[in-house]
Amino acid sequence: MTKLTETQTIILSAGAQRPENIALPLPKGLAGAAAKMAVSKMIEHGWLQEVDANLRRGEPLWRETGDGHGTTLVVTDAGLLVIGIEPVVVKIVAAIREHAAKAPPPKPPTQREGTKQALLIEMLVRPEGASIAEIVEATGWMSHSARGAISGVLKKKLALPVRSGKVEGRGTVYKLPA
Repeated sequence: MTKLTETQTIILSAGAQRPENIALPLPKGLAGAAAKMAVSKMIEHGWLQEVDANLRRGEPLWRETGDGHGTTLVVTDAGLLVIGIEPVVVKIVAAIREHAAKAPPPKPPTQREGTKQALLIEMLVRPEGASIAEIVEATGWMSHSARGAISGVLKKKLALPVRSGKVEGRGTVYKLPA
């Protein structure tokens, strides 16, 4: 078994716990030439690897490459093995974390038959559409409730493309494309 220094153990252990095994930031107090020497030895042993940093995800930089890009340090499978962690376990834990972070897709609302909302949709799908007066008569709602159902439920919650326009003799008429 390989004998690690305390600094090497801290760097590898911390990196194994981070997403994608990123070894940065280094422990406090490790900077400058000491950090460069410790990291260089770990790269020589194959425990760390320099990879291009993804600046869009905010990955920490180890060094700049001069062309506007930079590199970060990642603990390799060999680095994980040297501290007694199976790389497969780390990959499974990372996959579990990633899966847990993803929110389940929103459940689409289901339309029940025989409700006033279903009646409202039926009226709006007709070629002639429906005016507020017609909706009030058919549902028994107040006019402000009918307008609220159209703007709140149909347009916002159900994301239906309700259109409206003035029709002479009927007032504002609401329609849904068939």
